[in-house]
Parts: sequence; structure tokens; C-alpha cells
Amino acid sequence: MNITAIILTHNEALHIERAIRSIQPFADQICVVDSGSTDRTTAIAEQLGAEVCTHPFVNQARQFQWALDTLPIRGQWVLRLDADEIIEPDLAREIAERLPRLPADVVGVNFKRKHIFMDRWVRHGGRYPLVMLRLWRHGHGRIEDRWMDEHMVVWGGRTVTFDGGFADHNLNDLCYFVDKHNRYATREAIEVLNQRLGLFARDEVLNARSASLQASVRRWAKERLYNRLPFTVSAPLYFLWRYVVQLGFLDGRSGLVYHFLQGGWYRFLVGARLMELERAVAHLHDKADICAELSRLTGHRLVAQPTQAAPGTGEERLAPRH
Repeated sequence: MNITAIILTHNEALHIERAIRSIQPFADQICVVDSGSTDRTTAIAEQLGAEVCTHPFVNQARQFQWALDTLPIRGQWVLRLDADEIIEPDLAREIAERLPRLPADVVGVNFKRKHIFMDRWVRHGGRYPLVMLRLWRHGHGRIEDRWMDEHMVVWGGRTVTFDGGFADHNLNDLCYFVDKHNRYATREAIEVLNQRLGLFARDEVLNARSASLQASVRRWAKERLYNRLPFTVSAPLYFLWRYVVQLGFLDGRSGLVYHFLQGGWYRFLVGARLMELERAVAHLHDKADICAELSRLTGHRLVAQPTQAAPGTGEERLAPRH
């Protein structure tokens, strides 16, 4: 079974060699889509045999879908890998051995992702395993058109889950972590604001059949329950849920840092950013005016587009124009 891997990059010289070498044992084609790196990311990727192209970045979903729609993908299967992720040797063997034997009705494969923070595996607090669809038959998958928390979705068959090691291990320091989550907070606030105001149609095809049961349940709980609570209540409760009920305290001091920042501070920041944006557009009633003001405040261009078909779903949706 030929496999094409797609990796999105921007200044990932610290990670790209590790990511590529982790998939070389089974990937037949490795495509790196760069968004203007100023370090040695593209040079390293080319030296390792990857096919490198450059495309302006809007958000993760749009960049990856552009790759799916544009690149000369030769593989029967497509793998999505972030530059700071690693396919560990046992999962690489599992892919090489099991993939050719999968029946024709299997169109997607979920991986069990673990998070490494401060060089320690975060085992508790509901952070392992995170079951994510990352490998699918070419022509049977796309990425959700969302500003944040985008997932791969498939159609035309069922999914299975492989058990080997799949790690998210970013080697940058805490300053990078905080800066990244600050940017994420704005993107997630846009998603929640759209959920509340209906500024443009939302991509809502994630379910247990199109991805993983865990991903669909988490999405439902987040959008139907968590986002409806005041963030001054939901963020502290979520941190306590992760740290106490889901035993996050067993992850030690580095685990406390991670769960507090990612499960407490970040969730509170999203809520505060959302409150700020809601207040800024409270006097506006026309959706076009609201989108224009949000664009000015966030730096993201948000304009409703005409209805378009969502690939592979048979559904119609509005998408933000960026």
C-alpha cells in the first residue's frame, strides 16, 4: 500500500528531521508544505528526500486542504503529520504490516496520540489516549473547515484504530508554548462566537463514523455543554476535573504546569478573549459589519461566502473567506 505523508511547516528546523525520519520506514512520498520559513526547515526536508512546496498560510485547516486539493498525491493512503509529532517504531511496523491487510470497507485509521511536555509523558488528566484520525484512503477524506480544533473526517466506509506509539513532542520552551496558545485562543474565540451568532455556517460533520467516537464525544461536550457556561466557572471546573478527578496530579510537577496552563489558563484565556470580542461587536447587528470588525480586531479575514458543497458529505455549508 503506497502512503503519501503531508507535513505543514513554518520554522520547524528543530523538528522536521525527526518527523521525516520517523515515517521514512513506511512512507513512499513525503510532501512538506511550508508557509515561508526563515530557518533551514525546507533545506533539511529536501536533503531528506521530501517534496517541498510553499503556500501562504491562513489557518491549519485551509493549508492542509489546499495540500489535499493541489499536491500530486501518488499514495493510495494519505497520512497527516504535524512537524512536532513522531510516529514511533512500533506504530511504523503496525502500519507497514496491518495496512495492506485491511478490508476494502476500512477507509480511515485512528492513532492514539500521547503528549510529551517538558520531556515527560502526560499520562493522566484525560490526555491519553487522544484518538485521532490521521491516516485515510486517498479520495475518502478531508479536513474540517474550522478555525480551531479541526479534525480529519472520512466517508464511504468505517475506521479502525492502531495501538502503536504516536507522540506530540514539541521541543520549544514555555515562551513558545504560551505564545502559541495565545494565538490559539483568538482562533477558538472566533469559533465560539460563530457558534453563538451564526456569522457563517459551521463545518459540523464530525461523528463516530467520520472520525473517532472519542473525538465526536469531546466535540459534543465542548460545544453543547462547556461553551454554554460562563468561562469564570467552566475554566476552573475543567482544570479541577482534569487535575483531580482524572488524576492529573499523578503527572508530577511538570504535569501540574501542563494541566494548569493548558487546562486552566488557556481555557480562561479563550473565555476572556471571547468576552472581549463579544463586547466589541455588541453594538453591531449586520453580520457583514460584525465580520469586518472581527477581522480588524483579530487580524483574520472573516467574510461569509456563498453556499458551497462540502466534499464527500453531500451537505451544503457556508465557509469563512480568508
